[in-house]
Amino acid sequence: MPKSVKVSDLVRQFQLEIIAGEDGLKRGIAVDDLYRPGLEMAGYFHYHPTERVQILGKTELAFLETLDSAERNERMSRLCDDETPCVIVTRGLDVPNELIEQATAKTIPLLRSNAATTYMIGRITNFLESRLAPTATIHGVLVDVYGIGMLITGSSGIGKSETALELVKRGHRLVADDAVEIKQTSDGQLHGSAPELIRYLLEIRGLGIINVMTLFGAGAIRTQKRISVVIKLENWQQEKQYDRLGLDEELTRIIDTDIPLVTVPVRPGRNLAVIIEVAAMNYRLKRMGYNAALQFTNKLTETISEDMDDYE
Repeated sequence: MPKSVKVSDLVRQFQLEIIAGEDGLKRGIAVDDLYRPGLEMAGYFHYHPTERVQILGKTELAFLETLDSAERNERMSRLCDDETPCVIVTRGLDVPNELIEQATAKTIPLLRSNAATTYMIGRITNFLESRLAPTATIHGVLVDVYGIGMLITGSSGIGKSETALELVKRGHRLVADDAVEIKQTSDGQLHGSAPELIRYLLEIRGLGIINVMTLFGAGAIRTQKRISVVIKLENWQQEKQYDRLGLDEELTRIIDTDIPLVTVPVRPGRNLAVIIEVAAMNYRLKRMGYNAALQFTNKLTETISEDMDDYE
């Protein structure tokens, strides 16, 4: 079911003044894009996005003043479409009577703010993006390692929380343990955070629940972090062939975004915290254009080719 935000939530969040259409405050806002109907004020409604929140600033209202009453009434009637969630007038400007009449007749909330137009557009867009973003909850641990968001997954009891504790001791920061709430932004980025109930908490089997912020300080935690890499911990399988070069980059899909996946086999003697640290540093190097596995393969190919030439 598509998400939506009620107009009343917008009113509360930004302390908007209700001018007309109060009965329509339960209308839903389903898109995070806003719209300034400039061409529409001139009468061009062919591509008017009626489903968006409509913003009227100084420019739009100044142009309306140049029209006669009949024209203003016609434009405001078309602006107040049945699909329109609400209309917001910025800068505390006077609202045309024709707009008040149409909003009242069609029960479309007509709101006003004293803030500047561009400022309101930015704030409302951020608010709607956050509230309307696709979400998912994943069982795992999210840690900020060298500035890289590492989502550690794996079966219960594999050692995710213990690995996160070791990373925190090594100076990295915990974001979430056990349940990671993930939001996907409009540009496809994934941001993870912890549910409020278990924020800053870490469960260690045999020890119980510990508060990371209390034990290690505020520098050991983060409230949210962009997810860049997924580390999948699994029990070592003798018969399975694991990637030893790192040429084959796996991807995993979370919501609608593909994220690099690194599968790390777990067995006694392997220092998982160090492996995850190196995975984070290696990811940063790849983003900077350096791929150690690829360079090794290229050098190996060159060496083999030189040896073949000498043989011939």
